[in-house]
Formats: sequence, structure tokens, C-alpha cells
Amino acid sequence: MTIPNIVGAGLIVIGAGLGIGRIGGQAMEAIARQPEASGKIQTAMLIAAALIEGIGFAALFAA
Repeated sequence: MTIPNIVGAGLIVIGAGLGIGRIGGQAMEAIARQPEASGKIQTAMLIAAALIEGIGFAALFAA
């Protein structure tokens, strides 16, 4: 692997981690505001996190 590929892979991992962390934080805030909607919020959070993880994983192979 060349240096640009390594840097690109690192940025991909950082971006995916930040995205998933933001989703988790916002979901917790939403559940705190509306506890009765926690099921729907958790479902949407897991789907979004899985999509981000998949995109990040695919981008690692492209880099």
C-alpha cells in the first residue's frame, strides 16, 4: 500500500466512526425527548448505522 492509500483508509475509518457516533448521540437525545418512540428511533438508528458501516467498509476496499 502506498502512503495516499493508507491516509485515505484512515480518513474513511474516521469518517465512518464520527458518523456512527453522531447517529448514536442524536438517537439518545431523541429517546430522552420522546421515550414512547424509542422503538422506532432505535430501528432507524440501527439501519442508518449499518448503512454507514457498509459504505465505509466498501470504501476501504476501493481505497
